Order: sequence, then C-alpha cells, then structure tokens
Amino acid sequence: MFLKSIRTVLLAAVIFVPALTGWLVRELAAPAAASPPAKAVFFEVAKGWSTRSVIAHLKSEDIVRDAPALLVACRLYFPDERFKAGEYLFTPPIATKDVLFRMFGGRIYLEPVTIPEGLTGQEIADLLRPGDPDGAAAFRRAFLDPGLIADLDPRAKDLEGYLFPNTYNMPRKAPEAELVGAMVAEFREIFDEGRRRRAAALGMSIRDVVTLASLIEEETALPGERPLVSAVFNNRLKIGMKLDCDPTIVYALKREGRYTGRLLFRDLKFPSPYNTYLHAGLPPGPISNPGISSLDAALAPAPEGFLYFVARGDGSHRFSRTLGEHLDAVKKFRALKNR
Repeated sequence: MFLKSIRTVLLAAVIFVPALTGWLVRELAAPAAASPPAKAVFFEVAKGWSTRSVIAHLKSEDIVRDAPALLVACRLYFPDERFKAGEYLFTPPIATKDVLFRMFGGRIYLEPVTIPEGLTGQEIADLLRPGDPDGAAAFRRAFLDPGLIADLDPRAKDLEGYLFPNTYNMPRKAPEAELVGAMVAEFREIFDEGRRRRAAALGMSIRDVVTLASLIEEETALPGERPLVSAVFNNRLKIGMKLDCDPTIVYALKREGRYTGRLLFRDLKFPSPYNTYLHAGLPPGPISNPGISSLDAALAPAPEGFLYFVARGDGSHRFSRTLGEHLDAVKKFRALKNR
C-alpha cells in the first residue's frame, strides 16, 4: 500500500511538474497582454505594495495577461525579493517575463534632465518646472537651504554656484530636493581634492573660485577665451581695479525683479553689493552656476597681462593690456556695429 502511494505521488509529479513548467514557460513568454496598448505606458509601484498587490495592478492596467502565472513565478524564482518602488516604462509588445525581470531588477524609468551652464538657481527652477508654480516653489525652497554645501562654503546663504550644470537621469516625479541634492553632489565630485589644493595654493576659498568662475561663465561662451577672461579679472583684482563686469549688474537687477532684458547706461549705478562698477573686488557670491571649463579657468588664468576686453560682435573678444589699446578696440567695435 505504501509503495503504491509512493508510485502515485511520483507519477503525479512526473505529470504535474512538466505541465506546470510548460504552462509557466508559455505564459511568461507570451505578450504581456492579449490586447497590448498602442504606445508605451508608465506603471508606478508605490512604497509598501506587496507582490500580490503589484501583480493585481499590472493586471488591472492590462500590462500583464496572466496574473496567476506571474504570482507563481514570483514565488518560485524570487521568493525573497520585493518589487522596488518607482515608475517603470513598458513598451509593447513585451513578454510577461520581461516585465518581471525589469521590475525585480529595479530598472525604474529615469528621464534625462539637462541643466545648461550659466543659469541662476531661479532660472533652473523655471526650466525644470515650467508652468508648475508649486514645483518651482519647492525647488526654490531646496535651493535656499545652504546645508548641503555648508562645510565647503560656510558663508553661503543659498546654493547659487553649486548646482552643477550637467545631464542627470532622474525619476520623472523625483522630489525637487532630490534634484537639488544631485546637482550639489555632482559639484562636490567635480571640485575634487586636486582643485581644492589648487584653490588653496592661489589663496582662494572655494567660494572665491566659484564666484570668479560664474563671472567668467557669463562673459564668454568660448572655452578657449575663459582663461583669458580669468587673466583680466585676476590682474584687476591684484591691483585693486574694479572688475566692471556687466553680468554682475544683470544679476543684481534679476534679484530685485528689475531686469528688462537690456542693460542700460543708468543701470551701471544700480545700488547693489553685486555691482562691480561700484565696488572693487569680487561680488558677494556667485552670479550663476558655472561649468567645469569656467571653474578650471578660475583656477588657471592665462599668463597674460591683459586688463581689458571688448566684444567683437561674433561671440569672441579682443583683449588689451592698456587703456589706449582698449579704447581703440571699442572704437572699432562701435564702427562695425553702426555699419
């Protein structure tokens, strides 16, 4: 009787296991849904969802066809795993097993977010959250908290200058504070020990370097000119000559909500500690968020004696050592402009 029972169990196993395996293989290899959506769909896993709950939501949104097969596969192959919370992107047709592997692999959807060089914190908020005043306000709140950079810049009252311009792969619904944190973390990685030693050798604080780099960033878009602009500003700082940097006035006007898109002659007297036509030395802090080229130019000015530069009208500049040379360059630029 005992042997007969054993034979029955073995026979059932011989029949059942291959049948179960075949069923699972067929169901997991089949398209995720009998009538898949016509375009890619996003699916979000909330924190705390159980495996059964995730599968039920996948089924209700027609992302998977056979919920029982998916549940059995989870129990068999991933008994100790949980789905990672976040947003996933599925592009039909997709096999059920690929849905499973992507989600257990935690391959949440990340969207590239590009921050151009030279934007202010406010401009970054507007870029990231266009038409979303609540999102822009949340970004500004995170931007106004200098705690992320306090060890490098104890004088910082916000994160201006430390939101490193780059392309970041972030979840679509990433909190604004997470975006800000990623940018500051990238700055800290870029401004590494070598650059910190170079700053110390020049007698500059990290704040000084970032502030100077932000001026360089705003004065020229040509990487090859940045060490020359840096030379002009460094030479002026050494002799106590005012920097006369137009972008510092633009920044001061923007802070007061008074910039109209054009810098007028009367603006040169705008009362602000950022106005480098009125005050010698560097402004109180960065006026934008500079890229690596400008940071390195601030740390390595060209070995030139230039004190002046003026636009040529084609995006480049003419650099001069004396006031006479500079006035001649200005005269030529005005003549070219008035043609």
